[in-house]
Amino acid sequence: MAPKVSVVIPVYNEAAILGEAAAELSASLEKTGWDWEVLFAENGSVDSTPQILEGLAQANPRFRSLHESEPNYGRALRRGILEARGDYVICEEIDLCDATFHADAMRILLAGEADMVVGSKAAPGARDERPAVRRAGTRVLNGLLRASLGYRGTDTHGLKAFRREALLPATNACKVERDLFASEFVVRAYRMGADVREIPVAIREKRRPSVHLFRRVPNVLKNLARLVWVIRIQGE
Repeated sequence: MAPKVSVVIPVYNEAAILGEAAAELSASLEKTGWDWEVLFAENGSVDSTPQILEGLAQANPRFRSLHESEPNYGRALRRGILEARGDYVICEEIDLCDATFHADAMRILLAGEADMVVGSKAAPGARDERPAVRRAGTRVLNGLLRASLGYRGTDTHGLKAFRREALLPATNACKVERDLFASEFVVRAYRMGADVREIPVAIREKRRPSVHLFRRVPNVLKNLARLVWVIRIQGE
């Protein structure tokens, strides 16, 4: 039987924290009473991440391991959403695994109060303990999305939960990958008329980012320009 909830987590070179994070996530999900699965969407790791995931999947049938040959967060996340079997999907980050967000978001979804719940790091009441440069990056990206595509929320990247059936059209409509897929996904859900709700989250990362922020900027800007062209000019 298909699970009720699928948790999708892109992973890249996470050998140092993967085992502990998976154990903590499994323990927190067991307390919920949901029938669940976790899809680890590994992409291009060069450390022992793939081997650790293989072991986790063998030890726990609720863990599934997906593999992409190159580092591509967006492609991995999209594949995880498409291959998820649950009625509801939670998109997580391996260094967060926020049980409070899981409970709050699912309460809203199960009550039929929204199609998608976004965990915002910038909404009133949020507590973002990341370095200042990363907090600024979130606000700059969101400002660009608001100015160029009319998005009205405060965050798009990171934690989100949604009714899979309702959001599959938005998933399939996305044109960009890498770091901007998560943002395009939320923007398209919003533009397609889905009921998107934000809730504040507390963010405290367990390790430094696996990819340096400034190395991501050129690809983010390139994909943002492409996204504006596709949506604004081509009308897709």
